[in-house]
Amino acid sequence: MYKILTKQMLNDSVCRMDIEAPMVARKALAGQFIIFRVDDLGERVPLTVADYDREKGTVTIIFQIVGKSTYRLSQKEAGEYILDFAGPLGKASKLDDYKKVLVVGGGVGCAIAYPQAKALHGLGAQVDLIAGFRSKDIVILEDEMRAACDNLYVCTDDGSYGIPGFVTTQIQKLLDEGGKYDVVIAIGPVIMMKVICDLTAKYGVKTEVSLNPLMVDGTGMCGCCRVTVDGQVKFACVDGPDFDGHKVDFTELMKRNNVFRDIEAEDLKQAHSGSAPAARPPASEPEAAHVCNLTGEVRQPGERPKRNMSLRKVVMPEQNPDVRNKNFEEVSYGYTPEMAVEEARRCLGCKNKPCVSNCPVLIDIPAFILKIAEGDFEGAYKVISEASSLPAVCGRVCPQETQCEQTCVRGVKGEPVAIGRLERFAADWHMRQGASEVELPEQNGIKVAVIGAGPAGLTCAGDLAKRGYDVTVFETLHTPGGVLMYGIPEFRLPKAIVRKEIETLKKYNVDIETNMVIGKVLTVDELFAKGYKAVFIGSGAGLPSFMKIPGEASVGVYSANEYLTRVNLMSAFKENYDTPVPKSKSVAVVGGGNVAMDAARCAKRLGAEHVYIVYRRSEEEIPARREEIHHAKEEGIEFLLLNNPTEILADDKGHVNGMKCVRMELGEPDDSGRRRPKAVPGSEFLLDVDTVIIAIGTSPNPLIGSTTTNLERNKWGCIVADDNMKTTKEAVWAGGDAVTGAATVILAMGAGKTAAKAMHEYLTAKA
Repeated sequence: MYKILTKQMLNDSVCRMDIEAPMVARKALAGQFIIFRVDDLGERVPLTVADYDREKGTVTIIFQIVGKSTYRLSQKEAGEYILDFAGPLGKASKLDDYKKVLVVGGGVGCAIAYPQAKALHGLGAQVDLIAGFRSKDIVILEDEMRAACDNLYVCTDDGSYGIPGFVTTQIQKLLDEGGKYDVVIAIGPVIMMKVICDLTAKYGVKTEVSLNPLMVDGTGMCGCCRVTVDGQVKFACVDGPDFDGHKVDFTELMKRNNVFRDIEAEDLKQAHSGSAPAARPPASEPEAAHVCNLTGEVRQPGERPKRNMSLRKVVMPEQNPDVRNKNFEEVSYGYTPEMAVEEARRCLGCKNKPCVSNCPVLIDIPAFILKIAEGDFEGAYKVISEASSLPAVCGRVCPQETQCEQTCVRGVKGEPVAIGRLERFAADWHMRQGASEVELPEQNGIKVAVIGAGPAGLTCAGDLAKRGYDVTVFETLHTPGGVLMYGIPEFRLPKAIVRKEIETLKKYNVDIETNMVIGKVLTVDELFAKGYKAVFIGSGAGLPSFMKIPGEASVGVYSANEYLTRVNLMSAFKENYDTPVPKSKSVAVVGGGNVAMDAARCAKRLGAEHVYIVYRRSEEEIPARREEIHHAKEEGIEFLLLNNPTEILADDKGHVNGMKCVRMELGEPDDSGRRRPKAVPGSEFLLDVDTVIIAIGTSPNPLIGSTTTNLERNKWGCIVADDNMKTTKEAVWAGGDAVTGAATVILAMGAGKTAAKAMHEYLTAKA
């Protein structure tokens, strides 16, 4: 929680607040921004840092009330708190190379221009500052700006105060009078920055703009803040927010920034009127099963339960497809105790345990299944939890068909034992019994830092905590869980399950600090300076990839990360939450992995009439789990296989209204072993869609790698680590998607487990 120390309404629609945030204030610089969230229902909103006081530990924000979230923030008073305040984010403005500068602010953009001018003036530059407003009654920060520059020119569009006319008139006057500026810095409405850049280009004056486009996470994960600069896609939160204004595609940017304008206007109207959309009822949980003496079977000590030699798995009940594709409740209900015992008795209890060797976290699978077969469900959970920190998660989302179940002997002549379903059953049964105490190890007093609270980080933290280490997990987002929270939909992995798993982890005294952007708030080297003896990096691979085809920046084109983050992390599918999500009629999801299936199935549940999976290879090569493909087809997702997009079309307002595709055929295998697709000449066709979701992969965010000395990365930006997850930097390990690129939850967990063991051996040897 972050305390509001002061509040001031600068005019009817602009508010200034000083927030108590010492960690942010310590590192904040001119040009950077923060992400705030008012409460659990609020969306993540970026605001530029207007000022900061390192001694007092405060950060000043100045914002215009334009939607529900900023309105709700404006209703807070001094002494009250906001839930999240993450930062500083983005690159600081480069200000030390200039001798004479013209800073131009427009409207609330003056709140951003002011710290830029102040910093430049403090460095000894001559600063002229033009502040533009529509009229006298909305002028803000005049005294502060005057003190931060050599010459202040206040302009009003209607001539009611200061210099009459637009800021461009005063800029042109200064340039015509012989003003020689090293750079013009323009900050304000996009249309204002565009016009300024058009003007300064004629004079050959370098011009930088500060962009504050739409974004959800603020670290590059969602791709929502992408802008086209010099023909290349850039992310404002990672590569900016400052860019060469003469290279920015402002026309494209203006269209994208207006995507939720109507929604914001309606939300603001409702907020002012005090009305709100009716909340949907919470999803119902499956009824807790009663555990009884299921079979009445009498066995001698050491005797195995009677085996079930059926060649088929016990079918797990699930929602009807035509019902579930309209709700976000979990698709599968899970086994009843009777079903679990029946399925567990299919296990042969092989002595060589081939299933265990194919499990990334090495769960003793025959042992926990035997416990279920005996009716000892809590015993089964204890066996699983010795190896896995997230059993209820793994039972739902791990691709058992390509891991433990792939090597199950029962699969030779029939279906393998349903290992994943049984793992889920044991974990769910344990959770339904209520809170249970854990046995805490003796503490050794050694501090270890874990960066990232996703599957790799949580597993590493749990294993180290169970060995007695003092573990702190630093998470960028406002809640732990990583991809488990933002990437995997509620109908596949209920968030209540993830939260319960994390609460169990916290019982081992694992400290989880959210809103901690390592690389910004603290660096890896600073963690060592704070007394941490080893560091594990499990920051994932959240930077989305795009196809680089024409029209990809159109309104209605989303990365799968952005789309799923809005739906999953920010609960946009619930009407009482602030974060908007598009209401689409016809959606194309480009890609064939699990992420593509998740995005497509979410779009269907949000009301789309047609949802297409557009994939350039055949179903044989599609990388998604067979179960997810099966469920998607049942729910009405249409598969357009052996097709590839070539261009996204848009109307005159920049909104998607179609996608050009070409049919493909498979040629010789490529480096991955899959047959390489190639276009069929003359097979182009138009797909009628209004939304396109790109789900073709992600790469690691460069933030930690670029701020950590001696940490080697490969050409894809992945951290280089050996088989024990040791990096090239002393006392630093890394694992999961940050090392491998986008992969599975269980592989990330396996990496976290391997790293924890290696870190323990290293620290023990150093002691």
